[in-house]
Amino acid sequence: MVVVMSFTPALSAGQGASDGHGWTLPRTADGHPDLQGVWANNNVTPLERPPQWAGKERLTDEELAALKVAAAQVIASGLDAQFGDQLVLKALAGLTDADSYDTTGNYNQFWMADRDFTHQTSLVIDPPDGQVPALTAAAERRTEERRTYRSAHPADGPEDRSLGERCANFGVPRLGAGYNSYFQIFQTSGHVAVLKEMAHDVTLIPISDSPHAPDGVRQWNGDSRGRWDGDTLVVETTNFSPQSNFRGSAEHLHLVERYTRVGPDTLNYEVRITDASVWTRPWTVLIPLRRSTDAVFEYACHEGNYGMGGILSGHRAEERADTEALTEIR
Repeated sequence: MVVVMSFTPALSAGQGASDGHGWTLPRTADGHPDLQGVWANNNVTPLERPPQWAGKERLTDEELAALKVAAAQVIASGLDAQFGDQLVLKALAGLTDADSYDTTGNYNQFWMADRDFTHQTSLVIDPPDGQVPALTAAAERRTEERRTYRSAHPADGPEDRSLGERCANFGVPRLGAGYNSYFQIFQTSGHVAVLKEMAHDVTLIPISDSPHAPDGVRQWNGDSRGRWDGDTLVVETTNFSPQSNFRGSAEHLHLVERYTRVGPDTLNYEVRITDASVWTRPWTVLIPLRRSTDAVFEYACHEGNYGMGGILSGHRAEERADTEALTEIR
């Protein structure tokens, strides 16, 4: 079945509510906030609050300025590219040496997107301590079992590698920053589509009070339904596949996302994450996305994916070497 939809923006000039600073929230012809465009998550804030900032939800202006200086020193030191939380953690630890975490030789920070700094000390805003809640006892056992298996079977076959390495799925929600972390939003009166640069997945969200798909229908990135709560788009996603994987969560994952445009160049993205089989309580992340004039390019993961063949053949070579070593001992 082919569904053809038009995502041509329908704007009504002059509609919207002013924020008191000369900016008026733009609206579509049906009166809802216009969220369309490219939005980037290049936020430098770590997911969890570092111990250096324990008990502090926001940095002072002076602390933020000092962090920017320390981060600039890390970048100038010649370290490998700093993904996700690494830049702030290295800046706080005072690591300005040129040690490499990638023994094959990685590209440096020059090739990474410029990072955005805010006063937030963690993306996790609930629990108030800024930490991802503890795992349940059952989740801890599963985690240890997976760790033990991976150690003994790192690459028996492609299925032993992560979904991302296999170019199968990169999961939702996407919280990582600074690396293909762009989103493009399209709107019609009945649907919102969110295109993720990594890895060019599209979440198509009906704006409807219709029920979710039947429980037996399971998808990599779940089944979404959207509604407007004032000027906030609220998206509930259920029906994840048992093969999905977000930090150990799969078919029981439940997401409630909130998109709120708070300025001409800022879209607050808030997500409530629940899975009682994995975490001891729900938790919430807030990421201020920044408007970007950059284009979203295809993350062509499958094309030329010679890495998987190299991983598997490399492990076969290790197995042969181990077998030969045992034969010599005998």
